Amino acid sequence: MKLKGKVAVVAGATRGCGRGIAVELGAAGATVYCTGRSTRGNPSDLNRPETIEETAERVTQAGGVGIAVQVDHTREEEVRALFERVRAEQDGRLDILVNDVWGGDPMIEWGKPFWEMNVAQGWRLLERSVYSHILTSRYAVPLMLGRNSGLIVEVTDGDGMHYRGNFFYDLVKTTVIRLAYAMAEEFKQNRYVNEGGTMVKSSEPRLNITALALTPGFLRSEAMLDYFGVTEANWRDAIAKDPYYAESETPHYIGRAVVALACDPNVHEKAGKALATWHLSREYGFTDVDGRAPHWQEFFERMQAEKAAAGGA
Repeated sequence: MKLKGKVAVVAGATRGCGRGIAVELGAAGATVYCTGRSTRGNPSDLNRPETIEETAERVTQAGGVGIAVQVDHTREEEVRALFERVRAEQDGRLDILVNDVWGGDPMIEWGKPFWEMNVAQGWRLLERSVYSHILTSRYAVPLMLGRNSGLIVEVTDGDGMHYRGNFFYDLVKTTVIRLAYAMAEEFKQNRYVNEGGTMVKSSEPRLNITALALTPGFLRSEAMLDYFGVTEANWRDAIAKDPYYAESETPHYIGRAVVALACDPNVHEKAGKALATWHLSREYGFTDVDGRAPHWQEFFERMQAEKAAAGGA
C-alpha cells in the first residue's frame, strides 16, 4: 500500500488507460476520484457499457477507495465543482492528477487529408481532448500548491514527434505532450510574490509539482478487444488478424507505470518528458498482469525490419 493516504483524480477513468491507472492506484492504497461522462443508465455518446461506478468499485476491490464523480471535463462549472469537492472531502489534498480524457474515436476521419476533413468535428475533438486537459489542470493545481507537491500525468499516444496517421489525431496527441512540457516549465520558473503591489522574486524554492506525458504501447483496451472479437482470456487469437497484437499490453501496465512514478522520490527529474510504459517497465521492474513486460518499440522495429527484409513496403 505504497500510496495509502494519497489522493488522486483520474480524469477519464471510465475505460481503457484511465480505468487501468485508477485500479492500480487503488491497489497501491490511494483514494481515487474516478471521473467521466458514462454512468449506469446514462452512457455517453460513445455508447459503451463501461461506467465510472464500475471503475470506482474496482478501485475499492483492489484495496483503495474509489469515488465515482460524473464530470464532463469540457464544462468549466463541472470541473470547478469536482475540485471543490475534492478540497472539501480530502482536507485540501490532491497528490496525483491523471489527464486521460479522450472520447474522440468517432471523430477521427482516417484516410482523409486535412483539406477534406470536417473542420468543425476536428475542433470538437480538440475541445474534448486538449481543452479538457487544460481546464482540468487549471483547477487541480491550486490544490497541489497548498502542499507544494504533486504529480500530473498527461496520457498520450507515442513518445516522439512522428506523424500519427491523421491530422487531428496527431495534433491532439503531440499537443498533450507539449502541455506536459509547458506545465513543467512553469513549475520550475522562479516563484514571485506580491509585495505592496509589486511582483518580486521569492526566496522560496521551485514548485515541487511534476508534469510529464506517458504513453502505452499497443493497448488491449475494452474497445480494442471488441474490435478483434476476443476477450482478455483469448486475446492471442487476434494475433492471426494483426501480428502486432502479439506485443499488446493491458491498461494495468500503464497503471503500474503511474504508480511507479508516483512512488519515485526523484520523479521531478522526468519533468516535461514524454515517457513510455516499455522503458519504465525496465527502469522500475514492474510487469503487466500476466507477468509479461511488453516492449513495444523494440517489437515494432523488429517487425518492420523483418518486413523490409522480406521485400515489404
